Amino acid sequence: MSDIAGFDLTPHAGTSLRKMLHMKLEADIDQYDVISNGATKERELLTNLTRMKAEWQEIRFKVGQYKETGLPILTALDDVQVVLDDHIIKALTMRGSVFVKPYETEVKDFYAKLLRVNSTIEEWGKVQAQWLYLLPIFSSKDIVAQMPEEGVLFREVNDTFKKYMEAVVFEPRVIETAGSMGVLEAMKHCMELLELINEGVTNYLERKRLFFPRFFFLSNDEMLEILSETKDPLRVQPHLKKCFEAIHRLQFDEVLAIHEMISQEGEKVKFKSIVSTKEAGGSVEKWLILVENQMIISMREQIIKSNRHYTMVPRTQWITKWQGQIVLCVSQMHWTADVHKSLNHHEGFTIPDYSEFLAQQLRETVALIRDPKLSNLSRITIKALIVIDVHAKDVVEDLLNKGVESDREFKWLSQLRYYLEEEESFVRLINATVKYAYEYLGNSDRLVITPLTDRCYRTLIGAYHLHLNGAPEGPAGTGKTETTKDLAKALAVQCVVFNCSDGLDYKAMGKFFKGLASCGAWVCFDEFNRIDIEVLSVVAQQILSIVLAVRANAKTFLFEGTELKLNPTCYVCITMNPGYAGRSELPDNLKVLFRTVAMMVPDYAMIGEISLYSFGFIDARNLSVKIVTTYRLCSEQLSSQNHYDYGMRAVKSVLSAAGNNKRAAPNENESILLLRAILDVNLPKFLNHDLPLFSGIISDLFPGIVLPQADYKTFTKTMVACCKERKLQPKDSFIVKVIQTYEMMIVRHGFMIVGQPFAGKTSTLKILADTLTALNLKGVNEEKVQYKFLNPKAITMGQLYGEFDPISYEWFDGVVSNTYRDFTVSPEPDRKWIIFDGPVDAVWIENMNSALDDNKKLCLMSGEVMAMTASMSLIFEVMDLEQASPATVSYIMLSRLMKN
Repeated sequence: MSDIAGFDLTPHAGTSLRKMLHMKLEADIDQYDVISNGATKERELLTNLTRMKAEWQEIRFKVGQYKETGLPILTALDDVQVVLDDHIIKALTMRGSVFVKPYETEVKDFYAKLLRVNSTIEEWGKVQAQWLYLLPIFSSKDIVAQMPEEGVLFREVNDTFKKYMEAVVFEPRVIETAGSMGVLEAMKHCMELLELINEGVTNYLERKRLFFPRFFFLSNDEMLEILSETKDPLRVQPHLKKCFEAIHRLQFDEVLAIHEMISQEGEKVKFKSIVSTKEAGGSVEKWLILVENQMIISMREQIIKSNRHYTMVPRTQWITKWQGQIVLCVSQMHWTADVHKSLNHHEGFTIPDYSEFLAQQLRETVALIRDPKLSNLSRITIKALIVIDVHAKDVVEDLLNKGVESDREFKWLSQLRYYLEEEESFVRLINATVKYAYEYLGNSDRLVITPLTDRCYRTLIGAYHLHLNGAPEGPAGTGKTETTKDLAKALAVQCVVFNCSDGLDYKAMGKFFKGLASCGAWVCFDEFNRIDIEVLSVVAQQILSIVLAVRANAKTFLFEGTELKLNPTCYVCITMNPGYAGRSELPDNLKVLFRTVAMMVPDYAMIGEISLYSFGFIDARNLSVKIVTTYRLCSEQLSSQNHYDYGMRAVKSVLSAAGNNKRAAPNENESILLLRAILDVNLPKFLNHDLPLFSGIISDLFPGIVLPQADYKTFTKTMVACCKERKLQPKDSFIVKVIQTYEMMIVRHGFMIVGQPFAGKTSTLKILADTLTALNLKGVNEEKVQYKFLNPKAITMGQLYGEFDPISYEWFDGVVSNTYRDFTVSPEPDRKWIIFDGPVDAVWIENMNSALDDNKKLCLMSGEVMAMTASMSLIFEVMDLEQASPATVSYIMLSRLMKN
């Protein structure tokens, strides 16, 4: 400014506005203005830079403790990252400003420091995540002993990480610690070491998997958890279910030797020889191999012993003395042998004689299931046996009706036949012979065998015999997956069901195929054509390499660079829903490896009939027709509503309720038992204007059947008292809905209450809970109720279900998982309800309800498998059902969420 004016303008103590005006500076005011604006901007830039620097003096790392170790770790880095990103953008803008000249060096230094801090925090976060993942592994001395090189590297990383965490505790200011020289370089070096360690861990796990191939079906985390328990074999118990189909736990003695295997239902199978875990030198995979061998040897021995015992005692006694799987296998062996005798007229024994004998045998077995003294284990066995026996009787009747006279005719050869030859069990179908695999499968229900099931069996075993694979395809609910699983049960082979998604890559599939080829298991890839087309092409090559090795009778073969032992019993099944949105068309090189089976809607009447027989019903045929007719008439005559369902699942619910009724009242009129089941399951869901039509259908199908009225006097009286306490009016319609909800609760673990706002949905549940608790206090045989209301729309998905923190590598529970866990571990025998108030995602409801309805005792929740308790119910309140079924959107969102 002085240069422009020609004299010194620098202000001093005597400078005033008047003196400035006398200097006649107006002529050059524009030039002065430009200089003034520049100076102001420079000053503003300096102020912002100073303020940002000052801010960093207050920003500190937050430090938490890692689980029970007490070790400090970085948490809540998101807050730091937000400020960091903001300041980097601002510093970058300053660097590009025309006014930065006086402070250019200062701005550049500050920007470089921010970038360094950003890189350091990013690397530190990666190192911490890897360190937390590897810490439990290298805390096990046994694993360190088996990976000495990786152990040394991890010690170096561990020391470096702890040193810098101590520095954070001493000086928590981010700019001072993360901005220091040497920190970023140290973290980058740690990441290089961690990559080497990870590679070593992967190779170590690969070696273990090759030794015990069932480990291929486990994740790395699960495997490491098992392998780290070398000193205490008892701690492997919770993981056994992941390696074996039905071994829930093993019976150890005081010296940690294993004597028997126990299923989840409590069924025991004694080992032929004792397995010593000490002789295995503590190596988990070594004694697990011994357990696997003993399982096969013991199952074979039990079949041989049971086969001898069959002819010594009456069949009804024999059934209760042996394990469920043994009973089914040996029973079918004797059936096969008897059919051969009758077809060959051995000792004058003919098919008509045998048909009559089987009908009598079935009546005796059905009478046995009605015995109230029967144990729960025997009940499950007999239920499954009746399903098999009914099919055996139908086959023999068919042979009689078709005039089959030789055991070489196709009508007989096309059946699944069991043989015991030279103390080995075989299963034959047409010209295929399959060795019985002796995998222990526990005591479980069996699928009703319809003509569709038989056809599927023929195709799958025919393909297996030709070293090809099977591909059942058809619409949802036709039994594709269940039939595949049931055939695996029939052959006593391990069957791993794998739900496919577009997230699968060829590496994940490769790992799975390695396990499949090494341990000889069956795999069922559900919804196979959801996998991306690019991945399917590679999968075709992977399957082809296994098929070629099996055809060549190779003992070992090279699979993706790894030499594997080959177990030729391996088999791949895929199920597909053709024509659905988002499904790939199978590439030609994959199609030729599979034999397809078209699956259609099954015969509901036949399934109903055989299921009712297995529950102990005598007039099962007529009653099953009534169930199917009820639903057919309902679908034709009643209004169309989103929540009305007349498919296989509805039929299953009625059958299940009828079975419960039969067990509770074995001598009651069977029509009354079935009518009560149909009403209990269906009545609560129909709208008012459909009720008269439904009543008309029921009265036509069950003429003259009067349902005894349940005595709800005490219940209603208590309910009215509870209504008064809550200042509610006990209207008749309200009382009916509470009673219907109570009846539904007896037959279903989870259900939905549907209605408009202010229809009384929440009040119905509260009054029912109060009533049951009050009845318990009065000494009536009812449980108290504990309940929690959740509003799923009031919080985020992470807060509702729980979420995974990628930095601290920890799972943080949500409201649902916390509530679920509290109720699960609670020792009280009370009813426990989790009530979702408001609309929730349909697919989530389906997942949770299927876990409850199928009586599975395990449910995946918050990243771990949690035990279900029989007293727990899930209740969903939905204002409008349409709000609860955005299935396509929520499926994608939910499947990703559940993976955590």
